[in-house]
Amino acid sequence: MSVLQYTEVSSLASDKIHVLGRMGRQRQPLPIFFNGGGVEVVVTGSEFWIDVETDSDFHEMWIALEINGAFISRQMLLPGEHSLCLFRSMDPTVAKRVRFYRELQAMGDDVKVKLLIKGFKHDGEFQSVPKYERKLEFIGDSITSGEGSYGAFDDVDWIPMYMSASANYATMTSKALNADYHLISQGGWGVFTGWDNDVRHNLPSVYEKVCGLAPGEMNKELGAAEEYDFASWQPDAIIVNLGTNDVTSFNQPEFVNPDDGKTYKMRLNSDGTRNREDELKIVDAIVGFLTMLRKHNPNAQIVWCYGMLGSDLNLVITEGINKYKEKAGDEKISFFQLPDTTMDTYGSHMHPGVKSHQNASKELVHYLRIKLGWAD
Repeated sequence: MSVLQYTEVSSLASDKIHVLGRMGRQRQPLPIFFNGGGVEVVVTGSEFWIDVETDSDFHEMWIALEINGAFISRQMLLPGEHSLCLFRSMDPTVAKRVRFYRELQAMGDDVKVKLLIKGFKHDGEFQSVPKYERKLEFIGDSITSGEGSYGAFDDVDWIPMYMSASANYATMTSKALNADYHLISQGGWGVFTGWDNDVRHNLPSVYEKVCGLAPGEMNKELGAAEEYDFASWQPDAIIVNLGTNDVTSFNQPEFVNPDDGKTYKMRLNSDGTRNREDELKIVDAIVGFLTMLRKHNPNAQIVWCYGMLGSDLNLVITEGINKYKEKAGDEKISFFQLPDTTMDTYGSHMHPGVKSHQNASKELVHYLRIKLGWAD
């Protein structure tokens, strides 16, 4: 049996470990806040373990493993400290590229959810991780959280098992373009309001924090509430995929906001069309969010994509984009129609399945290559 040495995350030189996803200041242990967030290392040796700590109340942590670019496994981690064997009995002289990452989105309704990476046990040596020359940021809702990408069509439970970064158009697109990526997403949220008319559930309100989607004292201590250092990671392109929940809200009951006691409802006219005043709230929210994105990411191409669960809000979204472009004189912003999910490409919970994510990624990769001038 191999003699294993232990290396803390913070002991590794910056070129020997690549952290996926947004980071705050804390490095030991390393908090992983978002789906798709994790670590990537290149290591020799025959055996390799990772030490992590997790917690949760009712949304258990799910993680995934890839070796040399191939998907190996995903599993649930119950609360506690875990030492997980990522590979064993491999050729000790050959370097393995290992990616370990979080499948589960940030969980705003379970303040105990956490994933901390502490260190590694190994019998080999760490090598430099190849640098990514491209960077992509994805901002979205349950689609970008991979809800429904695992599970059968008839599975309707809203549980972490069916959410993923491993079967997700965002990570598929990033891999196809050999790009580093950040995912910032939350199921049920919109650009102006959540699916249930909860106006607190909008992505612009949390975008400027490290992870404004993770509330509670524990997450605050881990750095989730810190102002994010945008200068530390500048994307080549930002892909926004929002609007599905905003349009759903028109068909949902009114919502009483406990924070201010006011009632909120996106209204339909008597003929079933959307109330124009409420549509304009979404338009203005899009203008405001694009203004915020450009402030923090001055050189990024911004692509607002939409359509994997219907295209009912196309005209409202494009109106918002055009209004922003006219106001800001910013031409590095565009709209891209994603292919809709069909009956044979649905996953669980009436959300896009893996085939739908693959279809969307294929189209998005082609579009980004043209838009950014990236060769195959």
